[in-house]
Formats: sequence, C-alpha cells, structure tokens
Amino acid sequence: MPQSLAQIYVHIVFSTKYREPFLLERTVREEMHKYLGGACNQLDCPVLCVGGPEDHVHILCRLGRTIAVSDLVKELKRESSKWVKTKGVSLNDFHWQNGYGAFSASPSHVEILRIYIANQEEHHKKKSFQDEFRRLLKKYGLEWDERYVWD
Repeated sequence: MPQSLAQIYVHIVFSTKYREPFLLERTVREEMHKYLGGACNQLDCPVLCVGGPEDHVHILCRLGRTIAVSDLVKELKRESSKWVKTKGVSLNDFHWQNGYGAFSASPSHVEILRIYIANQEEHHKKKSFQDEFRRLLKKYGLEWDERYVWD
C-alpha cells in the first residue's frame, strides 16, 4: 500500500510539578489549553479537546503518523513551559511533572471523552487528580508504583 493511514485517538494527562495550582487564573488556564491545542496541531496531531483545572491538563488528539507519544508529550511540555513563563513573574517557577499518562480512545468514545474533558473543573470539585489518575490507570489495566507517579 503506497499510502500510510492512521486514526489513533489518544487521551493524554499530565500535571504541574507537585500539582502546584499554577493555572489558577482562568485566563492563563484557558490560554494554556489553547496553546497546547495549537502545539498539537503544529505537530500533526489534530487536537479534539484540551481542558483541565489549575493543576493538570487532559488532551484528546489524533496521534500523527510520524510521531511517538513520548515525543509528542515532550514537545508539548517543553514548548508550553517556555511560553507560560512569559505570562508573568508568578509563573517563572512553572514546571510540568516528569511523567504522563497516555490512553487509547475508541472512536465510539470520543464524544463522551470530549464532554469529560470539558467538565474537568466541575469534576474536580468532587475528586482529586490523584484519585482520577488512579481510576484511569485501573481502567486501562496499568500497574504503577506510588513512589514514582506523583512528582
């Protein structure tokens, strides 16, 4: 087949370092979400949705044919960290955590996942990031070590 085709939806989750609420200000948070979406698009990973509260983000995108998930996340974190530090002195110490979660998404679940990501602020009035992330890890059958997942 001379043409390479792929339709892989990926749900990416990562937090600020130590879950510091760096994105507390709504305008900065919304700009960060837009910036991450634009960065995904620039990396040929069309974004479908970006959202999250003050201490973490969820990104739903289609994985490009020529990039590994690890490279996508590395670039998203690197570029957005540089960008957000230009938004004010209070963000000079901004960092993302070292790790991330990446989960496959079925095309039939994309719309449900969009709604879930769009409602993150409300969702986290009831559930912490750690509890949410543990639930995702369990749902996808992943094993983890609590000592290393929460930097």
